Amino acid sequence: MASQRRVLPETEDIDTGGFWQGARLGEIRVLECSSCGALLHMPRAYCYQCGSWENHWKTVAGIGRLHSWTVVEHQVHPDFPVPYTVVLVDLDGAPGARLVGYLEGSPDLAAGQAMRARFEVLDDEVTLPQWDPVEAPMSW
Repeated sequence: MASQRRVLPETEDIDTGGFWQGARLGEIRVLECSSCGALLHMPRAYCYQCGSWENHWKTVAGIGRLHSWTVVEHQVHPDFPVPYTVVLVDLDGAPGARLVGYLEGSPDLAAGQAMRARFEVLDDEVTLPQWDPVEAPMSW
């Protein structure tokens, strides 16, 4: 992406900081309850299943399946030239967790298509997990 400016995430947030730390290391991390093993996604301080306040960040494989996507053709921000595609990926090994990503252009995609994480380094503090298709979609 040939952009000069970007809207950056807050990487030191108490609830999501572990996710961003993992991204800087080239890892996808999800929050897991230390008491019952429930996936806490979106990340939160306490477990919605057992009420525990004990949790930890778990590294999962940077692979998943394409759940949904949309191609943006109307430019709404100068740092995102059109067309571009926003993808929603179901994480393998983390049932119920979905992450969003950005792809330039309007690639040929299909629901259920395998996706692999790619880590876009923006600066010393911020690395964004993005998602690339692993294979071309099947044509029927």
